[in-house]
Amino acid sequence: MKLSTLKCLKLLADPTRLRILLLLQVHSLSVAELQEILGMGQSRISTQLSLLKQEGLVTDQRSGKNNIYHSQLPEELAAIAEQAGDELPECSKDQAALRHLTRKRKDKARAYFDELAGKFGKNYVPGRSWKALAEALLKVMNYNVVADLGAGEGTLSQLLAQRAKQVIAVDISPKMVEFGQALAVQHDLPNLEFRLGEIEAVPIADGTVDLAILSQALHHAEEPLKALSEAKRILKKGGRLLILDLAKHSFTKAHELYSDRWLGFPEGELAEMIESVGFQNVETAIVDRETKPPKLQTLVATAEKR
Repeated sequence: MKLSTLKCLKLLADPTRLRILLLLQVHSLSVAELQEILGMGQSRISTQLSLLKQEGLVTDQRSGKNNIYHSQLPEELAAIAEQAGDELPECSKDQAALRHLTRKRKDKARAYFDELAGKFGKNYVPGRSWKALAEALLKVMNYNVVADLGAGEGTLSQLLAQRAKQVIAVDISPKMVEFGQALAVQHDLPNLEFRLGEIEAVPIADGTVDLAILSQALHHAEEPLKALSEAKRILKKGGRLLILDLAKHSFTKAHELYSDRWLGFPEGELAEMIESVGFQNVETAIVDRETKPPKLQTLVATAEKR
């Protein structure tokens, strides 16, 4: 869709639409989250989003009962929007409110995973089955350096450490990292290292990893595309990406029960996301289907950095 510069500038001239776009430039957000930040009614925000969507300045993606909106503002217009935002005193307050909202999200996710530390493998976790893990492990043999992103307490990392020369496990939860590192010592795995960090800002140097894994982690990401870009950044040329996650589902209780940000991903959409950040040779497959409600399906995707 070719954007009309004149129409885009007219849209940017409205303070409310400008504030919404500047927020979406930083984070993808739902209408409810925009309401919380802007202090405006749902109808007003939805109307402005509809206008922005008509001109291709935003897109949306369904996640349970909510639509999550993403900015599609071109670079040349983004610079103009930022300059215009400097003239609106509300914009600095918006960004402060956005940072507060983001902290609340992360604190909620961190608290959930802190509570689970030491219980993984004992309790049910959506999409986590030994059959699915076995399917994934078939694809990760004989790698030197492996990054397990969103590793939790490191059940998969420990298995990988028996084959790889080095495994770096990254997780947002301090308790998960502490617990996982203790297990690595207990099981005499000196090549397994745990690091505290987010999958959208991985604490690993550029081009140092042979295999990057996101096992049931991507649906917890605030920005899945950023997580995929980070995985690409840390991979060496010729390195491989492996994703083990939930296929798109409608079990909305997962938001509260498991602190899920996304209700899985459609197989084709996940492939498009992986390709959009520059990966090649993308392959996907459904490798497990649960027989009991909510009958979640597990999706595996692989790709290569050229």
